[in-house]
Amino acid sequence: MKTRIRWIGRHGVARVVIGRAHRRGDLHARILSDPAARADPYPTYDEIRARGPLVPGQLMMQAVSHQAVTDILRSDAFAVGFDPEAMPFLARKLFTRVAADERIVGPIDPPSLLVTNPPDHTRYRRLVSRVFTAKAVEALRGRVEERTAELLDAMAARPDGQPLDLVSEFASLLPVTVIAEILGVPLDMRKQFLTWGSMAAPVLDIGLSYQQYVESETALEQMSDWMYGHFEKLRREPGDDIVSQLVHLDDASGQLDNRELLAIAGLLLAAGFETTVNLLGSGAVLLIENPDQRAALEADPSLWANAVDEILRFESPVQATSRRSIRDTEVCGVPVPTGSFVTAMIGGANRDPEVFPDPHTFDVRRSNAKEHLAFSSGAHYCLGASLARLEGEIGLRRLFERFPDLSLAGKPSLRSTRTLRGFDQIPVHLNSNRPAEPEPHAV
Repeated sequence: MKTRIRWIGRHGVARVVIGRAHRRGDLHARILSDPAARADPYPTYDEIRARGPLVPGQLMMQAVSHQAVTDILRSDAFAVGFDPEAMPFLARKLFTRVAADERIVGPIDPPSLLVTNPPDHTRYRRLVSRVFTAKAVEALRGRVEERTAELLDAMAARPDGQPLDLVSEFASLLPVTVIAEILGVPLDMRKQFLTWGSMAAPVLDIGLSYQQYVESETALEQMSDWMYGHFEKLRREPGDDIVSQLVHLDDASGQLDNRELLAIAGLLLAAGFETTVNLLGSGAVLLIENPDQRAALEADPSLWANAVDEILRFESPVQATSRRSIRDTEVCGVPVPTGSFVTAMIGGANRDPEVFPDPHTFDVRRSNAKEHLAFSSGAHYCLGASLARLEGEIGLRRLFERFPDLSLAGKPSLRSTRTLRGFDQIPVHLNSNRPAEPEPHAV
């Protein structure tokens, strides 16, 4: 009963509101409700952008222009999460009633960094940011190269001509292996964390079905229980990994309780692999479908770093994020009253023709590809951005160097999530199935 009440408060009511808004023509609701628009949201983003930099909607205000999204993400006039004290009495009572189990900390449950504001957000981020500094990430280059080679060797050992799923065999395993080593998570738990992550990812969306919500909550509960046990083990037998350091933290900022540890460790896992799984998968498909771009990279390998940014721009792994105004402000000249909710549509901002000429064309030579907002901006800029770029560059480059004739063996399957965009299956042939060239005749 408690689970159903939480679903009603968190998603059931929203599901009804979204459906009604969709029927009334709301463009944001179209993306959330229409499978066709979810599969290809870019025409709808263009429609919203054509109406202005910040567009009122039946659900919330919508920003699709690059400038508006940038301003929202960087402004201290906006915060993340809800403020129960600002809610009407009945809404506040419902919000309190549907709070998740105290032992569970999902990505949108405090004290997750995704919904935590300063000063707590500043403190938590400071504790873990050293893992993802440019210097620290560059020191991981050799390890990423080794793990990439191991996975490609395993793929090459598959029977010749047999198709395989690039997501499960490579795109997911590379980032989760690297982040598991950094965090001190046993490698034999890699696939379990991928399963939990896949089941829990829909909680970033709104309006989930009851079945989706139950599956996500079950995954979060199982992962939470495992992590609590892992913390106890590290208290007895600490290692030299970042989670051991957090468990034994004893400085001016004070120790972290189990919920704080779970929130930080869980987000580190997500920051360490969730974005990169989608980056590797989308990048592989784009390069398979655009052989001219593969040829450009083969001719000039120095383009690989830029190619990764162009992939992130063209198919942003995170399509949208929301903010709440904490004071009267304005965005691109449009007034935003206190308490307004705004959706910053990152996927649309990354296709803004005012910033990216011919935005719907994938071009690894694009001179300003790095101006994308795929990693957000401001205080909540993605912790794992440097690591994702490194793994994307090494992973994709080595993949196509090892298998230059990599081709699709069927239609890739998009994830059902709306906030996160990527593929959950990409069937491929490692070698070209084209007929071999005939041997030249003897003279």
